Amino acid sequence: MITLQYIYWLAGAYLLVLAWRGGRDRSNRKRWGNAGFWGIMALMFLAGERLPSALAGAAVLALALIAGLGAMGRGGAPQARDDRKREQARALGNRLFLPALLIPGTTVALVLAAKYTGWGSWLLAADQTTVIALGLACLASVLSACLLTRRSPMYAIESSRPLVDAIGWTAILPLMLAALGSVFAATGVGDAVSSLVQWAIPVENRLAVVLAYALGMALFTMVMGNAFAAFPVMTAGIGIPLLVQGHGAEAASMAAIGMLSGYCGTLMTPMAANFNLVPVALLELDDPYAVIRAQLPTALPLLAANVVLMYLVIFR
Repeated sequence: MITLQYIYWLAGAYLLVLAWRGGRDRSNRKRWGNAGFWGIMALMFLAGERLPSALAGAAVLALALIAGLGAMGRGGAPQARDDRKREQARALGNRLFLPALLIPGTTVALVLAAKYTGWGSWLLAADQTTVIALGLACLASVLSACLLTRRSPMYAIESSRPLVDAIGWTAILPLMLAALGSVFAATGVGDAVSSLVQWAIPVENRLAVVLAYALGMALFTMVMGNAFAAFPVMTAGIGIPLLVQGHGAEAASMAAIGMLSGYCGTLMTPMAANFNLVPVALLELDDPYAVIRAQLPTALPLLAANVVLMYLVIFR
C-alpha cells in the first residue's frame, strides 16, 4: 500500500538531486547556499520524523539563516535555442498540454478509485489519500512529459532548476506558514480571536458572524501571507464555536468557502511573496506591486461573493 511516507521520500529525492546539481553549478556564485538549503530540505523530507527535535529545530533555523543572508542565487541549466523550442512546440501541438492535464485528472481518478473501488482502497492509504494521489499524479505527469519530448527524467529535474532557483526560499513559504498557523492554534490564539469577536460583534446574528469569519480569513491571510496559516486560527476561533456550534452551520461547506475567502486575501498581499512578488521578479516588472494591482478587481468581488455564498449555503 502506498502511504504518504513514499511521497515524502519522492519529494526528498527530488530535493536531494537539486542540492547535488546546484552545488556542481559553477555558473552560480551562490551555489553552496542553494546546495545547503535544498540539502537540508531533502533531509527533512527523507528522515525528518527520525531526527531529534532539537536537530530538526536547528535545521529550520539554518534554512532561515541561509535565506535571510541572501545566500541563494540563480543557476544555469540546459536550455534549447528559441528557434528549436518553437520547432518542437509546433511538432507536438496541443499534446504539450497532456502532462499538465494529467495532474488533476489522475488525482481525481485515484481519489475516486480509493473511495469507491476495492483495488483503489488497497492501493492508497486511507490517511491523506488526496495528497498521495496528487504526488503520484505529479510523477505520472513528469514521466509522460519525458516520453512526449523524448527526454530523460534527469533532464526534467535539471530543467526545473532555474525556476526553483528563481523562486528560492519562497517555495517553502506555504509549508512554513501552515505550520505556523498550527502553532498559533495550539497556543490558544484561536481562543483569543473568539473572545475578541464575541466582544466586538453580536454573535447571535448569523450575518455578522459570517462576515467576521470570511473577512477575518481574508485579513489574517493578508497578514500571514497564506490561507493555510489563517485557516486553523480563524476556524478554531470563529468557524467552529460560533458558526458550527452556535448557529448549526455545516462544517465542510463552511471550511471550503472560508478557505476560498482566505485565498482572496492571498491575491492582495505582498506577504504572499511566492505568489505576488516572485512573478514580478521573473517578468522583470518595474512596479513591485503590479501583480497585486492586477488581481484586486478579481479578489474584492470574489470575497463579496464568498460572503453571500457562505450565508446562503452553510445553514441549509
